[in-house]
Amino acid sequence: MRLGMSQPPLSQQIRLLEEELGVALLERTSRRVALTEAGRLFLIEARKTLAQAAHSIDVARKVGAGDLGEINVGFASSVPFTTVVAQALSGFRESYPGVRLNLTEMSRLAQIEALLAEKIEVGFIRDIDPPIVPDGLEAVLLMTEPLLVAMLVGHPLAHAASDPRFADLRHEDFILYREDFGAGFNSHLKRLCALAGYVPKIVQEVTGPFTLLGLVSAGLGITIVTPTLGALHPDNMVFRRLDDPKAISRLWMIRRHGVSKAATHFVELVLAARS
Repeated sequence: MRLGMSQPPLSQQIRLLEEELGVALLERTSRRVALTEAGRLFLIEARKTLAQAAHSIDVARKVGAGDLGEINVGFASSVPFTTVVAQALSGFRESYPGVRLNLTEMSRLAQIEALLAEKIEVGFIRDIDPPIVPDGLEAVLLMTEPLLVAMLVGHPLAHAASDPRFADLRHEDFILYREDFGAGFNSHLKRLCALAGYVPKIVQEVTGPFTLLGLVSAGLGITIVTPTLGALHPDNMVFRRLDDPKAISRLWMIRRHGVSKAATHFVELVLAARS
């Protein structure tokens, strides 16, 4: 038989089920056995239940394999424009369409707090030095970029014969990220200015890259960026590389251990894009 059991045990199981339900599922005569109205509707619902059970098993297996679910990622301003992160995001979307990527722009401190609270699985920050992170978190260097000074096309340094140095920026008005958003980046920049013998005059602080470049484009001052933002290149602006071996920025990925399989897949794609 298709059920792999003989008739008496099957009949017994059906009768036990009918007793439990308090309703006849089969109409039995000496010539035939047919479903009652209750039996017919019960069969429809039972098939739905079996199908849902099979679906639940399939979902659990896909989540376990990292093919379904969601991951939460925090990032500092401008990070999505970097090649390594952009490639990882694009590759992940293509390879794991069943996994939802929740991306949130966050300050450095907010990312570390969210990682510790298990609200995000991965974060991206900028810092010249290896970030000091609490136990359970790991920082991985993704890329090192030179720093550029962004200024209006008519600025005296825009078309100078040689690349500007930090000493050349002594009297400039600086537009920078707000301290909590550009903590590592800002600290490094201030150290470089201090080595050149001055404290930068910061006239505006912003939270996003478009505002940063927009204010420079409006003539409110200069800013320091990486080639990532330099690629946006507003028409009335010039980007010059700074003539200083210390004028670099480093991008780090911070991750916590014991993340989901989906998050592990994403981290693997980030590391592959790095190499």
